[in-house]
Amino acid sequence: MIKIEKDFDKAVEVIKKGGVIVAPTDTLYGLLADALNKEAVERVYSLKKRSPDKPLIILIPSIEYLSKFGIKPSGAERKLLEKKGLTVVIDLKNGKFEYLHRGKNSLAFRIPDYKPLIEFIKKVERPLVAPSANPEGKSPPEDIKKAVEYFGDKVDLYVDKGKKKGLPSTIVKVNKDIKILREGSIPEQEIKKML
Repeated sequence: MIKIEKDFDKAVEVIKKGGVIVAPTDTLYGLLADALNKEAVERVYSLKKRSPDKPLIILIPSIEYLSKFGIKPSGAERKLLEKKGLTVVIDLKNGKFEYLHRGKNSLAFRIPDYKPLIEFIKKVERPLVAPSANPEGKSPPEDIKKAVEYFGDKVDLYVDKGKKKGLPSTIVKVNKDIKILREGSIPEQEIKKML
C-alpha cells in the first residue's frame, strides 16, 4: 500500500525502524534512509539501481554529527559546512563505513538549507543518506506523483510538499585549495568569498 503524508511526523518512526522514505530535501525530492543502518543504505542503492561504486551524500543537522563518523573537520571544512546547502567531501581516517564510501575513503556531508528537514533529522537522531528520488538515468521527480510512478509501494512512506524543482547541491573538497567537484546550487565565486 502506498502511504503519502503531508509532513514529516510519521516518517520519524519509519526511519528509526530502518525504512526508506521519499521526502523533499533542500534541493530535490530525495530517497532518505538512516546512514548508520547498512541494510537501509543497501536498499536505497537497490531502489535507485545506483552503480555500487558511487557514494551517497549524507545529510546532517549540525557539525556535531560528524563525530558519529569519527571525523574532526578542519577550519575550512567547518566553515563550508556551516554554509547550509553546500556539500563538503571529507577524507576518512578510520577505514570504516565502506558501505557508505564505496572504496573512496571519503564521505560527502551537507547541512540542508531547509528547516523542516533539519528538524526531522534531529528527531530521528540519525544522519541520512539522501540521493535524488529517481532510478539512475531518469530525471529527478518534481512532485510526489512522479516519485510514486518510479517506486510505487517499494518505498515505506512519501512526504508530499508540493512541487520541488531545484539544482543539485554544489560539491566541494578542501585540499590545499578548494576543488569544485560538482557545480550546483551555490556558485563558485560565493564559495571562494566565504574563505
